Amino acid sequence: MNITHLKRLAILTGIFFLAVSFNSCKKFLTLSPNSAFDEAYVFGSVNDAYSAVLGTYATLAGDRGYGGRIQYYFSNDCDESYCNASNTVGIGGDNGPKALCRYNAVATNTELDAEWNIYYAGIDRANQCIKNIPQMHLYNNGSDNDKASLRRLHGEALALRAQFFFDIIKFWGDVPAPYIPSIDQPDLNLPATNRDSIYDHILNDLAMAATLLPWRGDPGVAVDERITKGGAKALRARIALFRGGYSLRAASKQMERPADYLKYYQIARDECNDIINSGKHKLNPSFLAVFKDNFDAHKIEPNGEVLFQVGLSGGNGVSDGRVGFIDGIRTNGNGMGSDWALPTYFYKFDSMDARRDVTIASYAINGSGHYIGSASVYGPFLMGKFRRDWHSNPATPFNSNFAYTGISWPMIRYPDVLLMLAEAENEINQGPTAAATDAFRQVRVRGFNGDESKIGTIPSDYAGFFKAIADERMFEFGGEGLRKWDLIRWNLISTVFAETRSNLDKFRQRQAPYENVPATMYYLNNSTTGIAYYSSYYQPSPSTAPAGYTSVKWASAYLNTFANDWAGSFVPNQREILPYGPQTLSSNPSLRQGYDY
Repeated sequence: MNITHLKRLAILTGIFFLAVSFNSCKKFLTLSPNSAFDEAYVFGSVNDAYSAVLGTYATLAGDRGYGGRIQYYFSNDCDESYCNASNTVGIGGDNGPKALCRYNAVATNTELDAEWNIYYAGIDRANQCIKNIPQMHLYNNGSDNDKASLRRLHGEALALRAQFFFDIIKFWGDVPAPYIPSIDQPDLNLPATNRDSIYDHILNDLAMAATLLPWRGDPGVAVDERITKGGAKALRARIALFRGGYSLRAASKQMERPADYLKYYQIARDECNDIINSGKHKLNPSFLAVFKDNFDAHKIEPNGEVLFQVGLSGGNGVSDGRVGFIDGIRTNGNGMGSDWALPTYFYKFDSMDARRDVTIASYAINGSGHYIGSASVYGPFLMGKFRRDWHSNPATPFNSNFAYTGISWPMIRYPDVLLMLAEAENEINQGPTAAATDAFRQVRVRGFNGDESKIGTIPSDYAGFFKAIADERMFEFGGEGLRKWDLIRWNLISTVFAETRSNLDKFRQRQAPYENVPATMYYLNNSTTGIAYYSSYYQPSPSTAPAGYTSVKWASAYLNTFANDWAGSFVPNQREILPYGPQTLSSNPSLRQGYDY
């Protein structure tokens, strides 16, 4: 099945399955609901079960999912990026989505309820599939194709439920954990469950899912956006590292990790080794191609680098997303361009690292199609993996302000598998093994377009290698919504934020190590092939504009208040976790607000 057909079908089946979920929830309003689509009807055939699972996938899409809120608001600010959202620094902020990225959300913020409801709807859809698909007659008595198809659908539902629970835990910590459909729940008012228990449950689910799912590229398995065995194993590795990592605990109000954390690093190591040894996934030789030639060109990456992605399509806020509209460059004044890269992030890259100029853009395109410097009080740097001038198949017209781009969102890429293996090996052995060093080297060499002579020396000690991994993850996954959560699970967010704030102030004042950064840059007038700056990013520019060039603020763009505004309301040992929303609390008397909210 091709990517376009799969996305369109997911839109339709999402609407269909929503009717089923709605009727299930009616149990708690009336004792005898009359459902137009009962479970036997929905799960009457392989095609019906397929539609139900695609409806579960659809929960990840849209403005409330990975088409907007999750990566651009819930996952900002961090030491790579800044959400360009005017908002007061004080607690409460706009009491909307902007407060999420400024760490000043309060318990009256209704954005919290909206996201909560979407995710629990996804869990309920998955629960219906997990319950009903194995009960279908064809699951054990159908043809070999029927049985294989239904087992795959069962595995996908388990993996999707794991993803939903994983995100909810990241945002709220301990949460209710329904593992059966709402139609079967005797009481919807479930108390919060300890997150470790939920983590263990979904780790077991993913182990089971991996036995049910095929590998990408197995005979008869189409290469599309559906989860395969590699995706389930990669997700299990990621969740295992979070289970073994630090999180803010309600009782102590401190960041803590479990005593048996190495057990979970071993799970991550084993899952990553399985993926690597399968031969089904590998790095695309070109970092640029992954984004420009695949994601931004609306194509499936051909090497298996992308193990799990969210398909977005349909041109609306339910099934599509604003990837490349919220972030990326502006063309003819169109596009939000609201995800800004910190200048300290830009200058942390090695100048020869090809990922810098893929991850970060420093230009706009005017109405004449000319590339111009990006001028803003937020500086010249934008997160740029999904940029409007790279959109193709179809392209986004420069004069269009249409927000929904149909660009899918990467959830897990193969370099994450390599770096998770390196991290787990280093932690288990208290130093890098040969396997860890090799995995790390693969990612870094690709970042330098295959030139190993440019990658520098890979540390051989535990602390040095961990720091190298932490930095490499920032270089590799910038703008993909991972960095904030990595910093939290490492218990580094407070330390890194303090360092970054200090460096931002040094950058603004052009103090060491930023003393040679230009205050102003000059771009070539009337260029239609790309931005062309007159001089180096690393040396002061001429004091006057050369002939044929126009000036744009560089270091001088940053105002006195910028360093304080970025992540301005972060409070350690509190704001690593969000409060429950107002409707969530009022509708469930079993929940209690925590973390001093």
